Amino acid sequence: MKLSYKRTFFIGLAFMSICAFWQMYDNIIPLMLKNTFHLGETVTGVVMALDNVLALFLLPIFGAFSDRVDTPLGKRTPFILFGTIAAVISMTLLPIADRLRNMALFLIFLAIVLLAMASYRSPAVALMPDFTPKPLRSKANAVINLMGAIGGVYTLAMIKVLVKEDSSSYTPLFLSISAIMVFAVILLILTIPEKKLSGTIDLEEGLEKQGEAGKQEGPGSREGSREKEGAREMGMEPSSDHGMPKEVRKSFIFILASIFLWFFAYNAVTTAYSRYTQEVWGLHKAGFTDSLMIAMIVAILSYIPIGIIASLIGRKKTILAGIVLMTGSYLCGALFTQYSPLINVVFAFTGIGWAAINVNSYPMVVEMCKGSDIGKYTGMYYTFSMASQILTPVVSGALLEYVSYRTLFPYAVIFSFASLCTMLVVKHGDSRPPKKKDVMENFDVED
Repeated sequence: MKLSYKRTFFIGLAFMSICAFWQMYDNIIPLMLKNTFHLGETVTGVVMALDNVLALFLLPIFGAFSDRVDTPLGKRTPFILFGTIAAVISMTLLPIADRLRNMALFLIFLAIVLLAMASYRSPAVALMPDFTPKPLRSKANAVINLMGAIGGVYTLAMIKVLVKEDSSSYTPLFLSISAIMVFAVILLILTIPEKKLSGTIDLEEGLEKQGEAGKQEGPGSREGSREKEGAREMGMEPSSDHGMPKEVRKSFIFILASIFLWFFAYNAVTTAYSRYTQEVWGLHKAGFTDSLMIAMIVAILSYIPIGIIASLIGRKKTILAGIVLMTGSYLCGALFTQYSPLINVVFAFTGIGWAAINVNSYPMVVEMCKGSDIGKYTGMYYTFSMASQILTPVVSGALLEYVSYRTLFPYAVIFSFASLCTMLVVKHGDSRPPKKKDVMENFDVED
């Protein structure tokens, strides 16, 4: 069983466009709210949480909806195409409202772009498991996250080049992000004819179900009657959630809790970091980009090796190692009272840790579901990550405003450590590929 890295690369173009947008959103929108509209940290946190409020309700809906539709373009592609078009049009209007200092207009355009982004995020992410056998999803997700990191690095580079200290216009930056989003989606549609490829994948999955009953997979990842049979063999009663055994359901709940907690830590830092560097370290307008870019570049270099490592030692152990790195990075960040180039080293380890978590967490979630419910469970994954990101900008923002900016990194340490505790309870979703017949097979890649 081989992973088609070429196909996975093109599938990852959708995620690249999404991450390019969110990197810009997380770093520039707070600066607009603070510097143009003079909002306090708590109110800024509330506004920054709006996208997550929408996502909390819309991602599961659009994910499940994309499971059921059938169009000439496929299940996911229509959402990706029309969602991107709507997002690009509305986001290019945001810097105009910013330049006019029109708060009402700004919020209207912001709401439209957030609705558009929410409409296709789950379908875009679900493309990977649609075309990837379960044991190979950590490796595939490594490629997807690598593509996302490339999108993030592109945005940070554009911020560094196009956002000047003496410039009041963000229009060139927003146009550059729109350009990569359009390019990525056009290339995706040209290289991944979803409708045509889905027939081939359905045939492969049918053969897999018939011939791979003895694979070393957790019972939560088995389909149909094999799922129930495996549960009975292990002494587990099926629950009412599509036959998911109770023990698997427990793991499912705890991994969702872990996702909630590590995003509670991570999103607090990423949302406030551009302001933190100005307020605490006195850096200029785009000074925050260096450390974030280093984290992204190191993550890019880490994704593929981490996918391979996870296939050898397991997803759970890799995630736990990533959480330890993240917690240590936040702790080190709290020790810096002024800017030092050493913070870039800290963020390099942050990039490795976040890569280890991202590569393996989503595959563990969909490992516990049936293939026909991938969109639904993708939506549930994002429901918990987004619920976390609704709350943490508000809570951390209140601490920044009413206590001290220096609460940011200790805050992240607490919730990152909590995610380590919940992740230790997870026992399922840790599938590994079959053993190779000889060493050379480990280098065999399907084009």
